[in-house]
Amino acid sequence: MTYRVNGRSFGEEPAPGQCLRTFLRALGHYGVKKGCDAGDCGACTVWLDGSPVHSCITPAFRADGREVTTIEGLGSPGNLHPMQRQFRDAPGFQCGFCTAGMIMTSATLSESQKADLPRALKGNLCRCTGYRGIEDAVRGVVGVENAEPGKAVGTSVGAPAANDVVTGRAEFTMDTHMEGMLHLKVLHSPHAHARTLSIDKSGALAVPGVQRVYTWEDVPRRAFTTAIHTDHLVDPDDTLMLDRTVRFVGQRVVAVAVAVVADTPGAAEEGCRNVVVAYEPLPAVFDPEEAMAEGAPQIHGADDPFVRDPVHNILLEIHSHIGDVDAGFAEADVIHEGTYSSPRVQHAHLETHGSIAWMEDGRLNVRTSSQSPSIAKVKLAHLFALRPDQLRVFCKRVGGGFGGKQEVISEDLAALAALDTGRPVCFEYTREEEFTTASPRHPMTLTVKLGAKADGTLTAFQVRNVSNTGAYGNHGGETLFAGGAAVMIYRCPNKKYDAYSVYTNTVPSGALRGYGMTQPAFAVESAMHELALALHMDPLELRRRNIVRPGDPLVAMHDGPDDVTFSEDGLAQCLDLVDRALARTAGDPHLGPDWLIGAGAAASLHETAPPTEHISEAWVTLGDDLVYELAVGTVEFGEGTSTAHVQIAADQLSTTPSRIRLVQSDTDRTGFDTGAFASAGLFVAGNAVLRASNAVRDRILEFAAAHTGIHPVMCSMDDDGVVCGDQRVSLAELVALARARGIRFTAARKAYGSPRSAVSNAHGFRIAVHRVTGEIRVLHSVQAADAGVVINPAQVRGQVEGAVAQGIGFVLTENHRLDANGAVVNPNFRNYRIPTYADVPRTEVLLVGSADSVGPMRAKGMAECSINPVAPALANALQDATGVRYRSLPLTPERIYDRLGEKRSHSKA
Repeated sequence: MTYRVNGRSFGEEPAPGQCLRTFLRALGHYGVKKGCDAGDCGACTVWLDGSPVHSCITPAFRADGREVTTIEGLGSPGNLHPMQRQFRDAPGFQCGFCTAGMIMTSATLSESQKADLPRALKGNLCRCTGYRGIEDAVRGVVGVENAEPGKAVGTSVGAPAANDVVTGRAEFTMDTHMEGMLHLKVLHSPHAHARTLSIDKSGALAVPGVQRVYTWEDVPRRAFTTAIHTDHLVDPDDTLMLDRTVRFVGQRVVAVAVAVVADTPGAAEEGCRNVVVAYEPLPAVFDPEEAMAEGAPQIHGADDPFVRDPVHNILLEIHSHIGDVDAGFAEADVIHEGTYSSPRVQHAHLETHGSIAWMEDGRLNVRTSSQSPSIAKVKLAHLFALRPDQLRVFCKRVGGGFGGKQEVISEDLAALAALDTGRPVCFEYTREEEFTTASPRHPMTLTVKLGAKADGTLTAFQVRNVSNTGAYGNHGGETLFAGGAAVMIYRCPNKKYDAYSVYTNTVPSGALRGYGMTQPAFAVESAMHELALALHMDPLELRRRNIVRPGDPLVAMHDGPDDVTFSEDGLAQCLDLVDRALARTAGDPHLGPDWLIGAGAAASLHETAPPTEHISEAWVTLGDDLVYELAVGTVEFGEGTSTAHVQIAADQLSTTPSRIRLVQSDTDRTGFDTGAFASAGLFVAGNAVLRASNAVRDRILEFAAAHTGIHPVMCSMDDDGVVCGDQRVSLAELVALARARGIRFTAARKAYGSPRSAVSNAHGFRIAVHRVTGEIRVLHSVQAADAGVVINPAQVRGQVEGAVAQGIGFVLTENHRLDANGAVVNPNFRNYRIPTYADVPRTEVLLVGSADSVGPMRAKGMAECSINPVAPALANALQDATGVRYRSLPLTPERIYDRLGEKRSHSKA
């Protein structure tokens, strides 16, 4: 057999049954990505004789005697293929993990195929962009701009890694190979609740290539939480690396307490199949209300004082009130009460979790797909009793996160095996493991009761929130507190919030974009719409009369002081913009008599950083090569902080982004950074970058002033020098003079997540609903956002569009389903159904230019909050179209059809 890849011949032959994807990656073509290994996502797309194929389902032997082209062979950074250039210049990517496959598919499209992109791109998924940037790229629309020196902020400059992303040269976590690397696989529990009685390793150890089998008896008995926060005390220490007791179907090695390490992935998998485990099944409970009932199976013991009521499986409960809700309801002219539920939702980032660990010079090194290498390092030091100087944790580019990688769930076992064997160890999740063992959004059921005067003034606001935290409490408490934002958005003298985070024998829930606010926003904004109808009032007008205004306290659970600044009426402006946009697109879409037309809107308010301590440190240094090195611990996974950080530094240093060299997400090379979540990558780390850049600028100006004898206030920087009065000194001269005196132009600065600002969003939909099939078509989607001072307009638009696409999946298609025994029944993209290009409408993005932010350059982060109003806006539009209220997500055609059928039956009766 002969194989030609990108014009080169290879003598290597694939193993029997090997797919083309793994064969190409073994040859070093890492631009060929693994997203699903089922032919569903297209991240692995390559050409066979010029035709695109999914290499994960193509047997490698079929490439014999044919020409294989990967993204690396399509073009190089210095000689881009036209489609690579278009994806760079649109920009047509965010995290970039799907980009190689998208380009390989798009580069083959004919003009007729480009005219039908929903069909042409049906085999390629993107979780980040919302697809508009991809469409722009395919059509050759240019969105990237060049920035003048000192004027980077406000310009849509391209990402620093753009050329590497579009050519497949950007390194992601698994894009490497180390000599002698072992592969780790885990055996998953078939039981929702059980105790392991015995584990027979002998069969596994007899498999050729298997090096180790670890059980719960082989690991440190240190309890911890997988959740990533600076303050670990906000989460329960209810997890062990490997546990004798399993608490959900699919629980990893912890479940059956076995980890197998072998020379190849296949040997490790075969080793898992040969482990024999004897279980004692225990009673299980899957519903949180049942879990709180008397006599329910107890899932955790009473070891952790953080757990409020282990007997009733209550991790945390909140009971707060302001005023007197009973008196408020007595005062009301209209009362509405409804119960709203939202399901588990998976992050579906195309890069799965994974880590590679190895020993080097006596130190543990961990290369991982994480949103916070700094906190991962802290947790690993705790688990293995290591000093901070004994380990390094770092990230390359990360293929999406959305909160899913705000956990330590792959690093610990890889580190365990590396410390034990002394060899590099790779632990990479499969797509099925993402669905069965990683942490989805918390299912929540909220009962909302609202009272109002006839004029719409709220008199009482009561919420009961029951959150299913699953088998472990990572993020269970913090998401419960975060839900208060849905209550905070409206003024009311009488508020009551009761909330419960409850253990069940299901997949542990975790952090996901919107972080505990998306589900309550669906409930509260739906209830406000229903209250407006009961009042015979326009729903947007009801919101206008009750939203918080500048000067109002942001009150959800207490009326004490807070650290949130809120001095401009961005929320009201967002509502007005959405109202006008929906009115502008009103009219008959001429779809026919079977289509029902409706419009709906919703609002949300979000704080720009979490209330728990968030810290970031940035270092800026002017090098001898006259390039500024910016070192910051924030990870880039598509949220765009790398670009924003470079823009902020370039702006303050009066230079261009090309003069900033970025070093990031490496605990050996950057300062501490809590992590990129809750939009803190911009808000907190961006402030650290701003302060460090300003400090270096001031040192350069002071040095130049002393050198020229001119007062510093008369000095200013330009792209490559300093002007002091009528004198100009080049940076090269200043650096040489400083070096001669032993002086470096460098500075480090820290920033904290306090004080904070508030971000406002409003979303509107006009939709058509088919009265027979229940199909929904989005006719118009619009979101208005108070983004503060916009650092990068194209990135802000892209973050909003991506959040809207995820929100549409949340409301229409996505449902992480479990069977009667607690097992996930749809653990793959084909059956889970994240939105494809064909499912996502273009969203009109309207920005409110407020200036009340305490963020860097008065900016506000957009990556987290834009998802929150999407689901209720669409549900409200559905009620407007059909006259039927749907209070449980997702709004699938069959659910819509069933309720419409009920309405027709009642009408006939």
